[in-house]
Amino acid sequence: MVDLAAFGFVFIAGLITALATGIGALPFFFFDSISDRGNVALWGFASGIMVAASLFGLVQEGLAEGTPIEIAVGVLAGVGLVVLAHEVLLDAEIDPHEYEEADFKKLVLILGVLTVHSFPEGIAVGVSFADLGLAGGTQLFGFAVPVLAVFMTVAISIHNVPEGTAISIPLRAIGVSKWKMVWWAVFSSLPQPVGAVVAFAFVRYAREFLPYGFGFAAGAMVYLVATEFIPEALDTGANLPRGGKPTLAVGIAVGVALMVPLNFV
Repeated sequence: MVDLAAFGFVFIAGLITALATGIGALPFFFFDSISDRGNVALWGFASGIMVAASLFGLVQEGLAEGTPIEIAVGVLAGVGLVVLAHEVLLDAEIDPHEYEEADFKKLVLILGVLTVHSFPEGIAVGVSFADLGLAGGTQLFGFAVPVLAVFMTVAISIHNVPEGTAISIPLRAIGVSKWKMVWWAVFSSLPQPVGAVVAFAFVRYAREFLPYGFGFAAGAMVYLVATEFIPEALDTGANLPRGGKPTLAVGIAVGVALMVPLNFV
């Protein structure tokens, strides 16, 4: 019963990160659009958060549990899985308008593409909860919650906000209603609570693989930042002064500055 409650707790944490994606659609209730500069700053902010969470949270915790070689193997596995998933799924062209009219097969494809982006983040949450209920955690709702788990849940929730905004922009352009934009933003991150539970179960019952799990989650997230978040920001800011790079750099710095102190709480 205790384990079942623990799994429920981790699922809720993952669900919170998914719901945070919907916040990214809320600005469209007040504004018709978000400036390119604002979007670049948001992508930079999310990138800084994810890199800080990976390096100062997951990797540091992994080194406390295992060797640098084990972490490196996990990192390579995380990168490899994301690369493979991209090769298999992201060749498909997904028109946001099809979100409204997709048949069952199209919805399965869309969910597969979204899983590529969201599942590694769910894994990061699940791995961070490996020590849930053990001594030394922060007491929350009757559970001893590892500080790293709080750190990762906050980090990924904040990261999901600009991702929700990015998802909402093309939907807004084709006239999708505001509340449906919120729904589709949340839908894009629904694999996260599933990934969190799967990863938590794995490291809970196979703790010898915990360092690999930390490395896997860190590698996947840093790779996503390097290959998706930053290129997306630079593409969005192409028409800004100096290609939007100063705005991106400020966003990254703010994200890192926000998240690093949480690791020492």
